[in-house]
Amino acid sequence: MRTCAGCGRKAPQSELQRFHAVRGELRPGVGPGRGVYTCRRLACFERALAHRSFARTLRQTVHVDPALDRLYT
Repeated sequence: MRTCAGCGRKAPQSELQRFHAVRGELRPGVGPGRGVYTCRRLACFERALAHRSFARTLRQTVHVDPALDRLYT
């Protein structure tokens, strides 16, 4: 079970989109180190971005490419 960084809903890992950081850049998918998850809804991604949930959960400052929202459309 993982928690969505946007809405706080708990769900199985397979139902959520995973992100990780590579040299301060937010990347989708499986990767090394800590991960952060969002539901597969654009609203959850935008809320996590607005509340700085990605940086807080990953415990580092991350640059979020606005083009990542294409994963949800």
